[in-house]
Amino acid sequence: MSLIENIIRPDVRALSAYHVPDAHGFVKLDAMENPYLLPPALREELGRRLAEVALNRYPVPSYTALKAKIRATQGIPAGFDVVLGNGSDELISIISIACAKPGAKVLAPIPGFVMYAMSAQFSGLEFVGVPLHPDFTLDKAAMLRAIAEHKPAIVYLAYPNNPTGTLFDAGDMEEIIRAVGDSGIVVSDEAYQPFAPSSWMPRLAEFDNLVVMRTVSKLGLAGIRLGYMAASQALLNEFDKVRPPYNVNVLTEAAAEFVLEHADVLEAQARMLCDERTQLAAALAALPEIEVFPSAANFLLIRVRPGPVDAQNVCAKLLEHKVLIKNVGKMHPLLNNCLRITVGTPQENRQFLDALTASLAT
Repeated sequence: MSLIENIIRPDVRALSAYHVPDAHGFVKLDAMENPYLLPPALREELGRRLAEVALNRYPVPSYTALKAKIRATQGIPAGFDVVLGNGSDELISIISIACAKPGAKVLAPIPGFVMYAMSAQFSGLEFVGVPLHPDFTLDKAAMLRAIAEHKPAIVYLAYPNNPTGTLFDAGDMEEIIRAVGDSGIVVSDEAYQPFAPSSWMPRLAEFDNLVVMRTVSKLGLAGIRLGYMAASQALLNEFDKVRPPYNVNVLTEAAAEFVLEHADVLEAQARMLCDERTQLAAALAALPEIEVFPSAANFLLIRVRPGPVDAQNVCAKLLEHKVLIKNVGKMHPLLNNCLRITVGTPQENRQFLDALTASLAT
């Protein structure tokens, strides 16, 4: 046997590394990023703030000032605190590690965020996926049956869901939270909360087993990699035990503190993107070859209807037009012939629509 075969787990050897395509020179609509920069005056002030950071010192791992800013600006209920992570990915890993008792299971609707299953696998947890309805709404009955059968330690409900953009029914989610009870936790993953009409954050006090997880990435700070989760103090205390002590670096800490002092700028950008989402959805729906699904996120899921070209052809043609989107058709059978498009600036959206129209005609 080779060295790799001797030391690396077989399931890890079978995986492919996460691939991010080179976006240089492309209209980048594949990663659900906010396309807007901070205003020039704020960028200059941020530069001065970052220049004062002591790069020779470790972060103070309590992150007191940053957590206070998050509580003050992001609607954390009074009496609740947050745990910070290097993006939502690390928070998911922290939850998985903390809950990885022998035989424990993770349950989530599918198609959904791939890191729920990946993190479960890496931590030795069994992942149970429950298919959505064909219209991407939650199959509550199937979820409740799976909960009764598997008694999962962790249930993920992305609100709204990636890659579909669906905002699950709040009544269905409440039934699921209550059905899980004290046998597990339910994580409301609100990565796209800035673009959604509602949140579970205000209801934290109602459910001891509820965790609300968010990121500042979609809000406009994808480059600094910062996520946070709120829950009962008893849960946060346990999660904090497995959090790496210096997991948020000093530049991320300083940048987040500064930008959250100007949260109104990011909120205004989110409102613009919601307006653009409405206009882009209407323009796509007017194309007979395209089916558009409702979205409460900063992206749209579309399906290329059966015809001369399929989603893979369209995606390839868009690349020729220097437009980068995400082909999600292979993620799950329910996503057959589906593409996911990040909502961009008006100019980017126009370029995408022009390129899409040309791609459908060939």
